[in-house]
Amino acid sequence: MLMPAEFEVRLAKNAEDLLAVQRLRYDVFVQELGASGPAVDHDLEIEADAFDAHSEHLMLLDRARGADLSGQLIGVYRMMTRSGAEDAGGFYTALEFDLAPLLHTGRHIMELGRSCLRKPYRGGAAMFYLWQALAQHVTHQGVEILFGTASFTGTDLAALEVPLSLLCREHLAQAALRPKAIGVGAVPLGSSGDFEIDRLPALRAMPALIKAYLRLGGCVGEGAYVDAAFNTVDVCMVLDVPAMNPRQKTIYLKGSG
Repeated sequence: MLMPAEFEVRLAKNAEDLLAVQRLRYDVFVQELGASGPAVDHDLEIEADAFDAHSEHLMLLDRARGADLSGQLIGVYRMMTRSGAEDAGGFYTALEFDLAPLLHTGRHIMELGRSCLRKPYRGGAAMFYLWQALAQHVTHQGVEILFGTASFTGTDLAALEVPLSLLCREHLAQAALRPKAIGVGAVPLGSSGDFEIDRLPALRAMPALIKAYLRLGGCVGEGAYVDAAFNTVDVCMVLDVPAMNPRQKTIYLKGSG
């Protein structure tokens, strides 16, 4: 499906596509944001893990960048269904959060992750096209609950106290849909102290992806997870699709039928 500004969004369909996806993730997560760990292969210049083979990968391409696939690829999103997780031995998010509340709903769930855009395309139309294609895919699949980790860059909890505290106070998921941070990296979601939060600076300190989920009606699980290897503090985002913000839902589903 060709889009304005020569954007195209499609699913990865072969090994060449997947390699391009993993190379883009290396460029963004490793070279730009300083991630490390077992998922990073510096020789091949890819960021890859065991979950990739059991997931679908949404690719955003800018056809104006020439004939080379790696150059055209400017954004990616990884999607994993319950059946994919069964084949993979579990969801990626389960490494950091207890997903029992979501798994026990009996509803159709899908994990989102490894989302990134090349730097020149952030803050513009590119993310809209990627999300519009994602919304159409989710609708086609009949997904009812979306979830996954979303990250703050850096691991300085003191510097993130205000935005994390705002998430905890105003955007905590209902108990029936609330994953909980687990393991050695689990930390409280902000401060439990009684202090006034200046909302504007708190929102400015949040990554654009988290704010986008919140606009859609998303919420967060209990606690956060410090991923030292990836140089992030992660929260678990949960989005009940039928309960999405109606206006935002209309925007992203426009033209999908």
